[in-house]
Amino acid sequence: MDIKPIRTEQDYMETLEEINGLMTAEYGTPEGDRLDVLTTLVEAWERDHYPMEAPDPIDAIKFVMEQRGLDAKDLVPMIGRANRVYEVLNRKRPLTLNMIRRLHKDLGIPAESLLAA
Repeated sequence: MDIKPIRTEQDYMETLEEINGLMTAEYGTPEGDRLDVLTTLVEAWERDHYPMEAPDPIDAIKFVMEQRGLDAKDLVPMIGRANRVYEVLNRKRPLTLNMIRRLHKDLGIPAESLLAA
């Protein structure tokens, strides 16, 4: 398996092109192994060269709610009474550490996203 580091934008683009050709490779095959290694290299390159900021905590909560078909009453166990949920969603009340822990545990929202403010 001849694999080299991604050092330039050109290397990055060539690697993406190769990954595109390997997308149908099956797991456990030489092509699948190559795809796995190349995607790891691309992820490292993108993390260093195209960093993404964590989303706004309230936007992250609303995104998860939309994706899962949840409404405000579904957040009561994690945030508190319904009026408190609406205060948080309308940015009138900040998230507490306990709310962050529960949202992370129950909804799987990354704690980093919930702590960003």
